[in-house]
Amino acid sequence: MEALKFGKGVWATKTGSSMAYNDHSGNYKPLPFNVVRNSIATRVNKEGLIEVVGRDKLRIDYTDTDKGVALLENTSTNLITFSEDFSNSSWLKLNASVTSNNIISPDGTLNADKLIPSNTTATTFIYSAFTSNASDYTLSFFIKYDARQYVQLLFGSSASTNFSNFDLVNEVVTSGNGNIEKYDNDWYRISLTANLNAGATEVYLWAIDSPLSSRASASTGNGVDGYYIYGAQLEQNSLLSSYIPTSGSAVTRAADVANGSGNSEVFNDSEGVLMLEISRLNKADSSSEIISINDGSLSNYITLYYNSGGVTYTINFGSTERSGNFSMSANNQANFNKIALKYKSQNISLFVNGFEVDTNSGALALSGLNSLEFNHGNNAFDFYGKTKQIGYYDAILTDAELEKLTSYNSLSELVTELNLNTL
Repeated sequence: MEALKFGKGVWATKTGSSMAYNDHSGNYKPLPFNVVRNSIATRVNKEGLIEVVGRDKLRIDYTDTDKGVALLENTSTNLITFSEDFSNSSWLKLNASVTSNNIISPDGTLNADKLIPSNTTATTFIYSAFTSNASDYTLSFFIKYDARQYVQLLFGSSASTNFSNFDLVNEVVTSGNGNIEKYDNDWYRISLTANLNAGATEVYLWAIDSPLSSRASASTGNGVDGYYIYGAQLEQNSLLSSYIPTSGSAVTRAADVANGSGNSEVFNDSEGVLMLEISRLNKADSSSEIISINDGSLSNYITLYYNSGGVTYTINFGSTERSGNFSMSANNQANFNKIALKYKSQNISLFVNGFEVDTNSGALALSGLNSLEFNHGNNAFDFYGKTKQIGYYDAILTDAELEKLTSYNSLSELVTELNLNTL
């Protein structure tokens, strides 16, 4: 019997908490998570628009699905000081001009600018200067086609390898390791990550005429056609995160924390099933990111987590540990996976996407389980990702039930969730 439910298209949030629940016998009992984030943040709402969410409120994001996901992110800072006002002097223009508030932006208001290459054949760009550390940086813009098909992102005037080119008509990256993501109303978010040396450098949005395999040189403008632009972001990490608006200074989004759902009456120390449908945000991170049931210490816990090797489970009681692993690439960890751990003495198994992938026949002697948390239980190894659903069952399920629980309902759903290509 499912003793705790969270998500699966049913969300209830308010400042400081987000609702998981138990609905045994038609009686609904609240089992809220405690939610903390010491800043505002943004999400994509049901209407496909970017909106600001207040402090200490869990973001339900609809970028990937109309059912919504619980979005948990680590802290990040947008180093661009004017992320929406490209007419500001912090944005330097060469052979280009900016028309402010020219079109409806991804947040649904008339605050997106138009970048217009001049009526000439010359190098054409908009850029902003900053001082980098020796570190990874990720640059992103929201951009919309306006009769110019191709555009380039570039780090540093002399960093000839730190660029990527994009086709705004066919929604593809034509060169480099950039990424392009579709938003509503024909907006795209283009991004590029690069490892930079310490020192003064620049970030560029460069007009190009064709799908180049090299960095940009001259392009030809007509003084009319251009690009709609919005929401520039520069982060000192290798991960593109949700949009952080700025208007005169760098802005930091605090980390999301969600912990403490359930109680000792919910969790069965002797047997049960923990089921997750999750994707990981930072697929390049080699550290562990954990979702756990615990007793408030590191003495008794059940964990399911991603790490560099794939999906791992650990069941610990006293000084004894039972564990197992299923190999999964970093790219696959970034897809939505359905994972279930069944635990009972001499009857432990891990299911991933409809298949039993690991078993363990060890004895268990858990005690005091009373909390479900998006970390190890000691405020370490936080999980940062997207959660479609969590389910906890206070008795084990059959293998047939677990196979069905972790399978996909249709071929199209499987292809979409696992980011597969059809032939």
